[in-house]
Formats: sequence, structure tokens, C-alpha cells
Amino acid sequence: MDLETALNCSICAPKRKDRFYQRQVNAVDFIARMQEQIENLVKLQAVELERSRLTQLARALPTEVSQGEADLAAAQGHAAETSAALTREELLRRRLEREIAEYRQKAARFKVQLDSVKTPAQAEAVEHEIHFSEDEANRLENEEFSSLERTEALESTLAAARAEVERLAGALEKIRDRVSERLQQAARELAERNKEREALRPLIEPELLTRFDRLVSSRGTGLANAANQQCSGCRMGVRPQTWNQLREGELLTCDSCGRLLYWDSAMTPVAKVAPDAKKAGTGRAIRK
Repeated sequence: MDLETALNCSICAPKRKDRFYQRQVNAVDFIARMQEQIENLVKLQAVELERSRLTQLARALPTEVSQGEADLAAAQGHAAETSAALTREELLRRRLEREIAEYRQKAARFKVQLDSVKTPAQAEAVEHEIHFSEDEANRLENEEFSSLERTEALESTLAAARAEVERLAGALEKIRDRVSERLQQAARELAERNKEREALRPLIEPELLTRFDRLVSSRGTGLANAANQQCSGCRMGVRPQTWNQLREGELLTCDSCGRLLYWDSAMTPVAKVAPDAKKAGTGRAIRK
């Protein structure tokens, strides 16, 4: 090696070492930045899921009041129908009583006429009217008795219906109070989650944030943990190269569902050693 070559080597060697060192530093910085982005995305997704839960809760709670109101209205309708049926039975009995009285009076008049008839034909006709009036009066009395039986059953039904109306009215008031309280609590919690959301979003790179928002709107979640070489979002396997990159701390995309994939070492189960893999008391693997 001549002097010039030796000088060039002595000058270039430190530069190559500096570039190698710089690449290592850049790689470490990239992983650190990526880990920070992943942590913020994980937090943001937790906030978004909680916001979604609270929003759904706020939408579902009023249905409890609506259901309570519907139950009360149905009970009130049943009580009103029963009361109307009782009124009809009462009106029916009044009519029956009038008709019964008319037939009894008619039978009494014909009995009086029977004493003054002069021919057998007249007597037969009068007796026929007497029997008809008495039969109709008896039939109407039976209907009146049936109406009384129906009235007794309806009175029991009405008492139970009114008790149910009273119970449901009290329950509805409690439901309204509980729903109002839970809605206020949900509103407070949602306001807190909104503050957390607004604080987290500026910490995430715009491109990642745009992709995350698009995935959340279409799939419900935009981020998925990769465990056991599977995407936790769609349960599809990831390629070995992708798996290795994830374990190095990169944020990638699932080939199946498109979610942002990350790897969390804290969620990786520790491999268990079989009981017979070690010698008892030595801690060394058994040689085969």
C-alpha cells in the first residue's frame, strides 16, 4: 500500500464509522418517535371507544323512559277498557231490569184478563201470552245474573289494573330520575373524553391521524395489536417479515383489514417450559 492509499484509508475510516453511528442514532430516534406515535394512538383509540360507548348510552337511555311510558299507557288503556266494560254491564242490567218489569207487568195484566175470557180460544191465546211474558222475564233475569257475574270479575280485574297503573307510574318516575342522572353523568364523562381527545390528536402525525380517522369511521377501530402473529382486529395472520418489523417497534398496516398494526411486548404471553425439559434440581436441559 502506497502512502496516498494509506492516507485515504486513514481519513475515510473515521467518516465511515461516523456514518454508521449516525445511522444507528437515526434508527433509534425513528423507533422512539414511532413508539411515541403508537402510544398516543393507543390512548386515542381508548378515548374514541369510550366516547362511542357514552354516545350509544346517551342514545339508549331515553328508550328506557319511552318503554316505561308505553307500559304505563298500556296499563292505563287496560284499566280504561275494563272500566268501560263495567259501565256497559251496568247499563245492560238497567235495560234488563226495565224489560223484566215490563214482561212481569204484561204477564200480570194477562192473568187478570184470563178471568174475563169467554171462549176457550181466547183463554188459550191469553195463556200463551202469559207463558211467553214469564219465559222472557225469566230469560232476561238469567242474563242479568250473568251480567252480575261478569261485573264481579271485571271489578277484580279493574282493581288489579289500577294497582298496576299506580305501580308503573311510580316506576316511571324512578326511571326518569335515574335516566336523567345517568345522562348528566354521561355528558360529564363525554366532555372529559372530548378534552382528552383534543389534547391527543395534535400529538399524532397528520397522515397517521387521517388514516386512523378513516378506519374508525369504516371499521369502528383504527388500531390493532398484533399478538401471536395475528391481527387482533380481524384475526388474520401476518407475514413473518411483517411480524419481525412489528417486533422491532414499527407501525404497519394489516394486509387483511387495513388497520394500523403494532406490537406490544407487555401483551405477549411468556412461553412456558415443559416440566420434563429440565433436570430436577440442576436447572439444565436433559441431553438426548
